[in-house]
Amino acid sequence: MTTLPFSIAPEPDPAALEAGRRLFAGDVGFLKGVAALSGLPPADRPEVCFAGRSNVGKSTLINALAGQKGLARASGAPGRTQEINYFTLADSHYLVDLPGYGYARAPRPVVERWQRLLKSYLTGRQTLRRVFLLIDARHGAKPVDEDIMALLDKAAVTFQVVLTKADKTGGPGLERALEITRAALGRRPAAYPHLIVTSAEDGRGLAALRSAVAGIT
Repeated sequence: MTTLPFSIAPEPDPAALEAGRRLFAGDVGFLKGVAALSGLPPADRPEVCFAGRSNVGKSTLINALAGQKGLARASGAPGRTQEINYFTLADSHYLVDLPGYGYARAPRPVVERWQRLLKSYLTGRQTLRRVFLLIDARHGAKPVDEDIMALLDKAAVTFQVVLTKADKTGGPGLERALEITRAALGRRPAAYPHLIVTSAEDGRGLAALRSAVAGIT
């Protein structure tokens, strides 16, 4: 049987699952919102970030991972996350929720400021270990996602695709989204070789994503 490039991540082993469970069951809290790079917290631990188009479900996924409904602010209005939001995972990691890129209901100067902040962070944060690039499972990678992939390639920042909202699409739809996404990833050397398919609603993929974060040092 031929293994597809950028296959779905294999089920973590029991030790990895437990490490992920313990990390997110511990002290997870909001630290601060950052509107300028000068406000970033000390670079004293590894950090991972969630990036994605506006309204792809970053905040909702963070809440589901931590089991806290109000930890990250989620909204049906695209572009609500206007800062780089930092969360602490125990004393070992930072988890970062980035402003959504692409469409946002905000004045053009505000959107442009978000984009500059986003790009400066992604290319300049030395303790950033991995970007989890969230892509809607109903659609697959779009041109604006490929722009971010190209930026991460140029900065040599490893990124791993996480498909969100998998509960909202069926088998053929998901397979098409995977096909589109794999085609985009095939041109990106900074891409991590496994994809994670998630749903904040039915819980699929959450344990695997927790384990992936816990394994980053």
